[in-house]
Amino acid sequence: MATSFSSLPVVDVSALKAPQLTPEDTNALSKQLYDVFATTGFAYLVNSPLTFNHDEIFGLAREFFSIPLDQKMRLAKKTFRPGHHNTYRGYFPTQPHLASDNLKEGFEIGNPAINHAVPPKCTKKINLSEANVWPESGLFEKRERLEEMYNELQAFASQLLSLLAVSLRKDADYFSSWLDGSLSTLRLLHYPPVPQVQAQQQETGPVKLSCTPHTDSGIITLLHQDSTGGLEVLNASGEWVPAPYIPSSIVVNIGDLMASVSGGRFTATMHRVRAPPPTCPPSGDSFGRFSIPFFFEPGEACVVSPLNGVGESVVYGEHVRKKMATWVEFQDDSGYDTGATEDM
Repeated sequence: MATSFSSLPVVDVSALKAPQLTPEDTNALSKQLYDVFATTGFAYLVNSPLTFNHDEIFGLAREFFSIPLDQKMRLAKKTFRPGHHNTYRGYFPTQPHLASDNLKEGFEIGNPAINHAVPPKCTKKINLSEANVWPESGLFEKRERLEEMYNELQAFASQLLSLLAVSLRKDADYFSSWLDGSLSTLRLLHYPPVPQVQAQQQETGPVKLSCTPHTDSGIITLLHQDSTGGLEVLNASGEWVPAPYIPSSIVVNIGDLMASVSGGRFTATMHRVRAPPPTCPPSGDSFGRFSIPFFFEPGEACVVSPLNGVGESVVYGEHVRKKMATWVEFQDDSGYDTGATEDM
């Protein structure tokens, strides 16, 4: 259960830059992570081993979302383009007609290696293990770099998972089998600014949201957020605590799966995103807010059981499909129209 925190803690993970953690660093970091995930469920990580910075990753996001909408819709999921074959990876547009408080567009990729292998046959409506789809190279030149970012984030998250195992008094490799066929997702998100009239109403009316209150489904989430702000985390007193941008930091939070496996020792904390204002710093333009979450997830067939033996085991693919039923980007949206349907 989250405590009545008033800000998110900061954890320095510079020790993870070393080729191998010392026993002292392992114990210190695992204890820090245990403490923050048992109290707030959220933290800022600083001095990570990642080779890319915020300017690079947000420049890449801006480049993608600047692609004309008709071209982005060529990558749209089957939900939005019935003639397309991609059901899980790809692009989704904003859906103001379905949810006026969930205004975001996004582009998602999974394991880049799936592009070079024959994916398993899937009889489900949503194929969680499908290959990625990409814009034409002339429209988006950064595919290779985005794939490199995915692989780095997967490796970094795996290091954190080992530390969580140690914090729960297990061997460092206790959860390694979870990552066979990992379904981790790297998602680029763009939250357009609210119209001026709505921004004025927001000053006196109910809070305008771009993303409604929720918890994440997987192991942990790693989030790069820009300086626009808007992320808020719910504490035990029912207060929404702002989680503002801290330069060169990554926000990390526990997902439902890890909270369950920990036997309730870790908490998956509710969070939301306020709609960005009409003009967002630092550029002074009106493009809105960017955020890039990395959802660290096990394989589809992974059987996950609570460590304390209390509660039922779940198959991750079944777990995430149930959670997916509540996600607006997977709702029936056959009425969405931005042009002619094109097969992939």
